[in-house]
Amino acid sequence: MDAYSICYTSPSRRNSSRIYQDLRSVRPSSIPTLDYGLLRKIVTMDASTQHTNGDAAATPHVGIIGAGVSGLRCADILLRHGFKVTVVEGRDRLGGRLHQEKLPNGHWVDIGPNWIHGTDDNPMLDLAKQTKTAVGNWDTGSYIFDESGRLFPVDEGERLADMMWDIIQDAFKHSNTSSAGIPSSKSLADFFQEKVVEKIPESEPEFWRKRQIVLQMSDMWGAFVGSPVQRQSLKYFWLEECIEGDNLFCAGTYRQILNAIAKPVLAEADIRLKAKARRILHRREAGDKVRVELEGGQVLSFDQVVVTAPLGWLKQNLAAFEPPLPGRLIQAIQSVGYGCLEKVYISFPRAFWLSEAGDRNAKGFAQWLSPNYAPDSNPDRWNQEVVELASLTPETSHPTLLFYIFGEQSRHLTTKVAELDDQAERDRFLFHFFKPYYSRLPQYSEASDDCRPTGCLATAWLRDELAGFGSYSNFQVGLEEGDADIETMREGLPDGGLWFAGEHTAPFVALGTATGAYWSGESVGRRIAEAYGREPSH
Repeated sequence: MDAYSICYTSPSRRNSSRIYQDLRSVRPSSIPTLDYGLLRKIVTMDASTQHTNGDAAATPHVGIIGAGVSGLRCADILLRHGFKVTVVEGRDRLGGRLHQEKLPNGHWVDIGPNWIHGTDDNPMLDLAKQTKTAVGNWDTGSYIFDESGRLFPVDEGERLADMMWDIIQDAFKHSNTSSAGIPSSKSLADFFQEKVVEKIPESEPEFWRKRQIVLQMSDMWGAFVGSPVQRQSLKYFWLEECIEGDNLFCAGTYRQILNAIAKPVLAEADIRLKAKARRILHRREAGDKVRVELEGGQVLSFDQVVVTAPLGWLKQNLAAFEPPLPGRLIQAIQSVGYGCLEKVYISFPRAFWLSEAGDRNAKGFAQWLSPNYAPDSNPDRWNQEVVELASLTPETSHPTLLFYIFGEQSRHLTTKVAELDDQAERDRFLFHFFKPYYSRLPQYSEASDDCRPTGCLATAWLRDELAGFGSYSNFQVGLEEGDADIETMREGLPDGGLWFAGEHTAPFVALGTATGAYWSGESVGRRIAEAYGREPSH
């Protein structure tokens, strides 16, 4: 859930919104009202089996699998409550999908999340302010090219784009109020097909063409969830809502934010890097330890284990849990969708798409709808969408275009790039693929050095085992119990000493976001502390 975000829940109706009610029940400021009776008995028995020669020996030991945002935040909370914490991370770094790399032009960019989704009481924004991380947005119109590559007049593009977003808003409202009566087979694309007829009646000039354009625009929703609009569940579209307020691009990257989240964990936790969990043997009886077997055979024992691995990893590794997870939990993990949002950064010597006079600028977003002019490289006519990074804050701007890709296009590009031997070949392939689109931006000239790319960087989450071969959770056609699935994963197996955290267990209002991962890790940390009756120690 990264390319952009849309919220519709106004303050006047928040009290009746299921999103609002869920947020109140799981907000980190209060512990969820669960029955901890059995768990308290279990942790008491755990304590009775521990050695008592020294305070350290009696300190509960929690293992956290995964050093992404949720794992780091959970570790921080537990450390504050006096727990011993070991973080087990398969990579050679912290951050998980929250990661940055340098472009050839020397600028850091986010390989994972780019956005802060919502500004209404969002801890990511608080951390951005705390770390002096620059954020920004673009006050600009719609820069949209039709299927033949013609630029729409700004007023026409604005009107049709507004109509598209109006239908998105209608879909959120309909899903929130009528979810129970919506067939699980109905998609967001189906809803668009119905609504576009109402929005653009046959009495309107060129109604058929305008309807077609709005439907083409609707495909852009795929860059929000990492899957095509035809696969987006209408029944559970309300689960794609976000925190209220503006949606800000993290112009300074999440780098310093990640450092701030990781700092207390680096100082106090035991961190095991390049340690991949192979089996997780959760508690069969009260008093048992929870064991984590690593690749290589080492076995670590804990009083509690928090699994913060991505949803895609859980889908791929259900057999790693012994005894097998309960059927309802397996169903939840298998039912919720997992997207494949990827990004391609292409840098230039200068931002040629911005004129010095300011009268011909492609500022902010640009979209190419169902292009028919690149039959060799794009025979399926995948939409293209870009956000330019030259109009951000002065200290963070650089002449780079960021393309968001998803679905089959993601699979195609990541596969082709992986087949090429060196970076020069990969660059040439990506320059060729995206040239039909960036060459239509204003001021482009084949003869100008400013218009020749200097380098690129492409993500490959679809080929990343530890990311679960994908990106973010989403909600697909056919989903029958999406909200209950999230709640089931969120609850975990406290009696087995096994907990789950991550963007897939977040409050509904932050699913699929870095904020959601942060909140989920905090919530689990507080729940474990509550079960042990522990107060913050520092």
